[in-house]
Amino acid sequence: MTSDQNLASLPSTHSAPMVFGAGAAIGVLGGMIGLGGAEFRLPMLISLFGFAALSAVILNKAMSLVVVIVALPARLAAVPAAEVASRWPVTVNLLAGSVLGAWAGASWAVRMRSATLYKVLAALMVLMAAALVVTHATTLDTLALPLWAQIPAGVVAGFGIGVVAAIMGVAGGELLIPTIVLLFGEDIKTAGSLSLLVSLPTMLVAFARYSRDGSFAVLGANIRFTAVMAAGSIAGALLGGLLVGLFPDVVLMPLLAVILLVSAVRLAHHN
Repeated sequence: MTSDQNLASLPSTHSAPMVFGAGAAIGVLGGMIGLGGAEFRLPMLISLFGFAALSAVILNKAMSLVVVIVALPARLAAVPAAEVASRWPVTVNLLAGSVLGAWAGASWAVRMRSATLYKVLAALMVLMAAALVVTHATTLDTLALPLWAQIPAGVVAGFGIGVVAAIMGVAGGELLIPTIVLLFGEDIKTAGSLSLLVSLPTMLVAFARYSRDGSFAVLGANIRFTAVMAAGSIAGALLGGLLVGLFPDVVLMPLLAVILLVSAVRLAHHN
């Protein structure tokens, strides 16, 4: 089966206000928990807007890339540049695995049967739900690994995160942040900035791999849709950032996890 069979047959014809509003809603959810919301956007692209699995992944990746590029200056401004720069070994360690994982993940995605990709996406959404709860509802302590174990563990973790991020079209912050805290002992705030520095080149590698496949044509066919939803996602993320603390984590995190799990079930049974 070729990757063309994973493509949406026609460009999206949904109205701009609807697309912008959907992107904004996703952005608000992501902004309230300090993430881009791509894990919520993916099932919306499939269920609400009717894109096939691989098409949705590629569009999600394009929007995630835009959101990360916009968010990077604000995030770096929140943490002194010198402090982030001093943690360069963490970034390099994870990138050593994540860029390879991104290329591999994108390669696997374009070769999967559509039915298989839906099931893989469903399984990964369950993983994202678990990561969301663990990161925000528990206290993460460093594993305090010796350097000889920490470096290969970072490469392996980076590879796995790169694979997941490429297949889902997400930045991977949901997995990168707890990994940076657990493996390298960084605080959540610093981990958030470092995760973006790892995410950006990792996403660019996955994007480059997708661009080599015929399935990438879906982006050109839906460039207006992508731009409008990305703009909505950015606006929503800014609003979501202002709403941080409005809902207690004990309410918000289980609710978001349930949304991901329900989406996973729907994707697993998607035809």
